[in-house]
Amino acid sequence: MLIVIPVLDWVVGEDGTNPRDEDYELLSNDRYYRWCTYLFLPVQLLGLLIACYMWAGHELSIIDKLGLAATLGFVSGIGINAAHELGHRVEHAERWLAKVALAQSFYGHFFVEHNRGHHVRVATPEDPASGRLGETLWEFLPRSVFGSFRSAIELERVRLARKGLRWFSVHNHILQAWSMSVVLFGSLMALFGIGVLPWLILQAVIGASLLETVNFIEHYGLLRAKKPNGNYARCSPRDSWNSDRLVTNIFLFHLQRHSDHHANPGRRYQTLRSSMQAPQLPAGYATMILFAVVPPLWRAVMDHRVLEHYEGDVTKANIHPRKRRRILETYGTVATLTAATQENSAKGASAQTVTQQSRSAQANPAESDVRESGAA
Repeated sequence: MLIVIPVLDWVVGEDGTNPRDEDYELLSNDRYYRWCTYLFLPVQLLGLLIACYMWAGHELSIIDKLGLAATLGFVSGIGINAAHELGHRVEHAERWLAKVALAQSFYGHFFVEHNRGHHVRVATPEDPASGRLGETLWEFLPRSVFGSFRSAIELERVRLARKGLRWFSVHNHILQAWSMSVVLFGSLMALFGIGVLPWLILQAVIGASLLETVNFIEHYGLLRAKKPNGNYARCSPRDSWNSDRLVTNIFLFHLQRHSDHHANPGRRYQTLRSSMQAPQLPAGYATMILFAVVPPLWRAVMDHRVLEHYEGDVTKANIHPRKRRRILETYGTVATLTAATQENSAKGASAQTVTQQSRSAQANPAESDVRESGAA
């Protein structure tokens, strides 16, 4: 995922095609694409079963078991992506399958927070899952993990209260998803022993971290405009980073066409379009993950792209609050630069006028005295 796919992305390049409007209904209703998401779930769970069998045995060294946990963590992260696609659907069965896909990562609250939190607040300072200009991945991860958790709890509490239901209810979406994780982890420990628990936790952490890293990439530094009434404008393709690298798109159910997903969240993944109005990433997500884990490299690749997206006015970006002053001092603003240019021009014109008057006075002292007297 971090070597082969980035290389293939570079070799194969971009998709370059969008579905036609007249094919939308046919493509959206084609059940082949739904089965691509459905069938990932048994593959995901079978892999976890095999891994637990290997973790419980004595054939593997600690290093081997760590490697296996990393492998399962990446599978779990792609499972969250499958859950993301399923969780956006209105069909009851697909929404339940989304919770099943989240069981391996123990990240069931994502089902609530992503749909009712992130999609509402995306590309604003209020969204914990939107990366800020100047923020590193390592600063973003705890903010997003804990902020999204708190947001999901509050969103579900409000929803249940509105329906007259208590938190501990069978209708609680978060408790439903967490219960699936408890049953899954409990069953695996019953089959293979308590010794598999640390590995289950490690792969879940890796899977959730992969999700949050992608969150960091998707909206880094982007900020929705505000309307005259103070409310944020509707999310547009300009508020999400887009990438149309073909290979990664195949593996991630077109998640990289993220600008269209946020502008039209009801679209199924096979109908998503690449928009040239959206800011473009220089590479696919698999490559961008490698950049993100090294903050100086990430800043070198992305910060100037954020600035270019806002035509040099960094104040239009979603800036990390603690680094705002330094960023403004580094990049300045269009207004500041314009004012400085005008001031320098005015000073230059004034100096030129004074010089001309001085030369004139030297050439004709009497005329100069009359002009100054009249001015006085």
